[in-house]
Amino acid sequence: MIDGRDCTPLTRDFFDRPVLEVAPDLLGRTLVRTTQDGPIALRLTEVEAYAGEVDPGSHAFRGRTPRNSVMYGPPGHAYVYFTYGMWHCLNLVCGPEGMASGVLLRAGGILDGADLTRKRRLSARNDRELAKGPARLATALDIDRTLNGTDAIAHPGAFLSVLHGTPPPRDQVRSGPRTGVGGDGATHPWRFWIDGDPTVSPYRAHAPRRRST
Repeated sequence: MIDGRDCTPLTRDFFDRPVLEVAPDLLGRTLVRTTQDGPIALRLTEVEAYAGEVDPGSHAFRGRTPRNSVMYGPPGHAYVYFTYGMWHCLNLVCGPEGMASGVLLRAGGILDGADLTRKRRLSARNDRELAKGPARLATALDIDRTLNGTDAIAHPGAFLSVLHGTPPPRDQVRSGPRTGVGGDGATHPWRFWIDGDPTVSPYRAHAPRRRST
């Protein structure tokens, strides 16, 4: 226990469950990113669930591709994708293997290593904004496609690991539609966050891109 945080690593069995069980249970957990400059610890405050081939909002909805193949692998691994030609986003695969479900890590509060994240997030107005949103979280933690497929179950030399942390009381967990998801998956209430936490990102409904004329 450090500063009230339980540093017991989460096991693979934690992730080897249905995604709608894993996602809200990740809130309050401590994500540790080990970089060349030192470790960064973040408390997860906002996540989204994606349920594979049964979920229109999922990258795996139309089946397996080279891009999403990690989602079909063992639970507890990182699925990192590049979006809009600019940003990386970090997901944690959950089980069972072959179901292609995962949890997008949308936001968190930096617990340790804030000095390292500030160097990568120069536009952040304060520390609450360092990892407020999935692209900001990935940038703050120096996440890119080289970490795609990384095992996030704690082991010697791990680049990523998830510790027990300090989960919030159940009555502080909220849920609602996922940010920016359109079509048949727009209304799924599969975004989960800690109520009142200042690091949670604002909700934005899907806005279809307009074709230039």
